[in-house]
Amino acid sequence: MKRQKGFTLIELLIVVAIIGIIAAIAIPSLLRARVSANESATIGDMRSVLSAEAAYQSANGGFFGNITCLSTPSACITGYGGPTFLDPNLCSATVTKSGYVRSFAVGSTVAPAGAVGSNSMGDFTYNASPATQNQTGVRGFAADGSGRICFNQNGVPPTITGSTTCNSIQ
Repeated sequence: MKRQKGFTLIELLIVVAIIGIIAAIAIPSLLRARVSANESATIGDMRSVLSAEAAYQSANGGFFGNITCLSTPSACITGYGGPTFLDPNLCSATVTKSGYVRSFAVGSTVAPAGAVGSNSMGDFTYNASPATQNQTGVRGFAADGSGRICFNQNGVPPTITGSTTCNSIQ
């Protein structure tokens, strides 16, 4: 009798079952890693916005009231010939990036004493919430002119103004 070479159906089914078990263990870990990466990218972008606003504030005495001016300051500041303050990808009133919907809003519209430009405002908020809760992100974030980044565990950006206490990110 000739011996046949190859795998039996039982052996193939065992291999498929083992691959399925490994995938069932690995996929949730990969999803958690993606959520963590999205949150880290969002926090990094929020720090960039805070730095850009702080740079403008130190030069002008107030915050930019229009976030698009941070990527094209020469369009908003007469005679400005310096560098841009922020990446154009972040300079929209609302933008979706890294699984988060980010929005910029003017806080206090009263320009502080000593502000030079007509686009200067007293405060701002930059918020980020997950595009799909528990899939693209878990926490909601908010930052303001105080330089703090605060978060909520429910995905909704916290309301922060001045001395409001919050869960802040260091």
